[in-house]
Amino acid sequence: MRLRVRWQTVSFVSWSILAMIGGVRADDRPNIVLIMADDLGYSDLGCFGGEIATPNLDRLAAAGLRFSQFYNTSRCCPTRASLMTGLYPHRAGVGRMTFDAGQPGYRGTLRDDTVTIAEVLGSSGYQTMMVGKWHLSLTPDGPRNAEWVGHRLDLGPFSDPATYPVNRGFDAHFGTIWGVVDYFDPFSLVRGTEPVEAVPGGFYYTDAINDEAARMIAQADDDRPFFLYVAHTAPHWPLHAPPEDIDRYADTYADGWDALRDSRYRRMIDLGLIDPETAPLPPRVQPDRSWDENPHQPWEARAMAVHAAMVDRMDRGIGRILDALGEQGRLEDTLILFLSDNGASPEVPGRPGFDRPSHTRDGREVVYTTEKEVLPGPETTFAGIGPMWANAVNTPLRRWKAETFEGGICTPLIAHWPAGLGVEGGTITAQPGHVIDVMATCVDLAGASYPTTFEGRAIAPMEGLSLVPILRGGHREGHDVLYWEHFGSRALRRGGWKLIAPSGRPWQLYNLAEDRTETVDRAVERPDLVAELSALYDAWAARDLVEPTPE
Repeated sequence: MRLRVRWQTVSFVSWSILAMIGGVRADDRPNIVLIMADDLGYSDLGCFGGEIATPNLDRLAAAGLRFSQFYNTSRCCPTRASLMTGLYPHRAGVGRMTFDAGQPGYRGTLRDDTVTIAEVLGSSGYQTMMVGKWHLSLTPDGPRNAEWVGHRLDLGPFSDPATYPVNRGFDAHFGTIWGVVDYFDPFSLVRGTEPVEAVPGGFYYTDAINDEAARMIAQADDDRPFFLYVAHTAPHWPLHAPPEDIDRYADTYADGWDALRDSRYRRMIDLGLIDPETAPLPPRVQPDRSWDENPHQPWEARAMAVHAAMVDRMDRGIGRILDALGEQGRLEDTLILFLSDNGASPEVPGRPGFDRPSHTRDGREVVYTTEKEVLPGPETTFAGIGPMWANAVNTPLRRWKAETFEGGICTPLIAHWPAGLGVEGGTITAQPGHVIDVMATCVDLAGASYPTTFEGRAIAPMEGLSLVPILRGGHREGHDVLYWEHFGSRALRRGGWKLIAPSGRPWQLYNLAEDRTETVDRAVERPDLVAELSALYDAWAARDLVEPTPE
């Protein structure tokens, strides 16, 4: 009979002792595969209402648990900082981007008083592996500028290698250090700490990430559990995808933004993800813009087709990860978590820069399609889907990446764990969670101890709470309050109430229990609650290094 213990109360050493006296093997602890998409729309996946073909993620949802109110920090690198450390991003050192702004909460890389999931689980006997986008090392704003050609001729370190994944607890890493990539020839690609000097013909970064993840699973030690972090860049701009994938969606978006919002909204209602009584579809951004009068319909439909192709390709590669787990007999005892780092992006990259090439390696000019003169998709273009599609793929939520409305901070989360979930497959939970909870969940399941010191450094207390009670089918006593700040956009959530101040604007107040999509501002009728919640925000900002903000 298997001995059952409270996971969170035993260290790896204690677990090993229990194994010897109780017949439990240390390798009975679950493997953990954490998969993160980049700039994914809230309703992009089929299991969240989308029309994009995502059969592998859909089957994980059908046999697993979906969270309808799980939160990120609204942008790539701050979310990754919180995900890896269990701390709010400013407390982890990455309150904005990967540039050192000279303030404690804005150092642009993980602070010395942080510890990563890989460091904690590795100390508890786990194998720790990572593929894909790191985006937690300083990005030098230096000599790589708009005019370079052959962008790997200067192959020095892309940042301080001491901040790379293999020096923050991961046994192995293959992927990119910086945030933006050419999918066919990614800049800042490394294996360990060594720059990758060339990629083979036919290379596509999304495929490489998934194939490398499958290889790591196949080569993992059978005697020990593993933690594998799969950090995709898809579908972050630039819009790059193989032509055959784009062709699958050539006619899908010809009816425009409003048709997409309406169809996704209806599917989300049918799936039980939203209740139209408490989540009305809000007016879209720029309501005066008409698809019928849009002179760039072919370009816009193509841009969304490339976005869909990027998500489709990612899903197919995730299928190969699932196959690898199955072939190794490890699918049943592996917790798979899939989420996104933020909502869809309205960004339109306008020109070459430090991480955006002016030419391909073989000298072809890269066109930044701000005038929509060239169709997106090939390596010679840099484009994003823009605000209209970003609003649509975040259906039914307001706004998008980098903002603290729900469309920026709410991520689709899928949990799949055949041997451990205590809920019926296909269940949807509305219990709120946050990326700071992932560290606590991993520590809980690994029977690990979150340290007060690590390698001689004092470590900040973990701020997340384990999701295991929810995964087991129970109710979790969650966070009293959740907080956000990014480039001046502020928010907090307490119970069903959300206080939000878009950058430079007054506080707004929404009752999410009755108004999930933030359509009716209650601030004027509840000034007492605004004052009470804003005082909580101010105290958090002072405590968690949000203040002082950079100039």
